[in-house]
Amino acid sequence: MPHRWKPNVTVAALIERDGRFLLVEEETTDGLKLNNPAGHLDPGESPVAACAREVLEETAHDFVPTALIGVYLNRFTKTRTGDDLTYMRFAFAGTLGTHHGWRSLDAGIVRTLWLTPDEIRACPERHRSPLLLQCLEDYLAGQRFPVSLIHTDPSVTAQGQ
Repeated sequence: MPHRWKPNVTVAALIERDGRFLLVEEETTDGLKLNNPAGHLDPGESPVAACAREVLEETAHDFVPTALIGVYLNRFTKTRTGDDLTYMRFAFAGTLGTHHGWRSLDAGIVRTLWLTPDEIRACPERHRSPLLLQCLEDYLAGQRFPVSLIHTDPSVTAQGQ
């Protein structure tokens, strides 16, 4: 059977407060990079639940996704290995909740930062992905879709199946 291409599914949060956006600075094989709070969809979870989990793990904040900003594809070649990867990102806006200062941040996350759109635009070489800026621009343009566009069948989250 030939190898079947499968993109990596990720989620990301666009979180704005007072004209600034919450980003994470993370260690990568290419050095310190900036990203939205983001990560991979895990087995047994919906994209909405994955986004809330990733924000908590990477920023120690509760987060409730309330709108889908967009669905994005990005192709990436790993610098060290030459692996050719494609990512499908579901980007969400939402409501930032309680900060749990006692929580440690996910492995590789150095710190969180609040940056203005101009500060983000000024350092594209520090972006982990070009999707960081594309999602930001779509958010700033007012692009919002109901999260109900994403249907997760109960078979995905059913235990023991």
